[in-house]
Amino acid sequence: MNIIEISGLTKRFDELTAVDNVSLSVEKGELFGLLGPNGAGKTTMINMLTTLLKPTSGTAEVAGYNIGTDSGGVRRNIGIVFQDPSLDLGLTGMENLEFHAMMYNIGSAERKERIHELLDIVGLSDKADTLVEYYSGGMKRRLEIARGLIHRPEVLFLDEPTLGLDAQTRRKIWDYIRTLNDEYSTTIILTTHYMEEADYLCERIAIIDNGNIAALDTPANLKNCLKGENVRLGVEDGHADLITEALVKMPWVVDIESEDGFVSLTITDGEENIPEIFRIAHSAGAGISSVNLHKPSLEDVFIHLTGSSIREEKGDRRSARRENRRRRMMR
Repeated sequence: MNIIEISGLTKRFDELTAVDNVSLSVEKGELFGLLGPNGAGKTTMINMLTTLLKPTSGTAEVAGYNIGTDSGGVRRNIGIVFQDPSLDLGLTGMENLEFHAMMYNIGSAERKERIHELLDIVGLSDKADTLVEYYSGGMKRRLEIARGLIHRPEVLFLDEPTLGLDAQTRRKIWDYIRTLNDEYSTTIILTTHYMEEADYLCERIAIIDNGNIAALDTPANLKNCLKGENVRLGVEDGHADLITEALVKMPWVVDIESEDGFVSLTITDGEENIPEIFRIAHSAGAGISSVNLHKPSLEDVFIHLTGSSIREEKGDRRSARRENRRRRMMR
């Protein structure tokens, strides 16, 4: 059963098309990722789905309600955690949740039960009576996630939920998000530009570039689309051509090139074929001084699809592709 149905969704700001004719569906209970660089259109899409922004054209249904004709129905069935903090710093964690629950007309007894339950899940029970102004960045983020779930929404939107947090805190937030998804079977729509975040959390990912969906699949299938792993060989002086000529004939070699005493290959079944590389090199009389195997990542997929790193927003994409490939092979 699909909890979200998007058809031809488009948003233009004067000459800029922020979201361009996007169509996709999300299953109930799915943890779904929108992955792309800043400015790709992720937040604009979320703002339309949460009825904060009207689309230029196209439509969508969230939890069975049309975003254009029944914004109230949509809002009653969603929770949102925005990029920018929106907590009341002058209230305690408990008071922030209580105020939000009252806005949804949740009765006193049930309100108290839900607040304690959510504070426990996000690990803030011991900070319930502490003013939010004394919370760390990670604690504030966890409280915002709990607040977004207080009315038990069908869909929870998390817009860059770990932006600006340190690596250790980000990992803790990831674990809380997974727990919430498991505990409540809540559909979670996550926007991020962190590759490892999308890979770790999401069951499916839509890669967004310039307002378009460049690819949509599971993280594993997206990485498999590159059809190979990268191997970088350090070779002895004058031996690069020897080993290149010997390896280029192999059916499991997808691509090969040599430069400055190194041979870079894209091969299938890397771990199984590395011993074969040494055997072939030995037979050709070529010496190998080092070897590095790099399995495809979502960053590699993004570069393959768009020609640039997710962190690059300007510059020539062809040059970016060459530079990022060189960096990957040197890992």
